[in-house]
Amino acid sequence: MKIALIAFAVLLLNIPFGYWRSKVRKYSPQWFLSIHVPIPFVILLRIYSDIGFAFYTYPILVGAFFLGQLIGAKINFKEA
Repeated sequence: MKIALIAFAVLLLNIPFGYWRSKVRKYSPQWFLSIHVPIPFVILLRIYSDIGFAFYTYPILVGAFFLGQLIGAKINFKEA
C-alpha cells in the first residue's frame, strides 16, 4: 500500500513539470530542467517513506514518473 501512495505522489508531482515541458522548446535547458528537477523529490520520497531502493519499486515509480509527465503534457489550459 505504501508503494501505491508514493507512486501516486510521484505522478501528481510530475503533472506540472510535464505541462511545463510541453510548453518549451525540445532539448532546451528548460526542457531538461522540467524532466530532472522532480528527481531529487522522488528520491526524498523514497527515503522518508522507507520504501528504499528495492528493484521492484523502480518500474512502478518510473512508470508513475512518466505517466505524470505525459498527463501534464496533455493538459490544455485555456490561457487568457
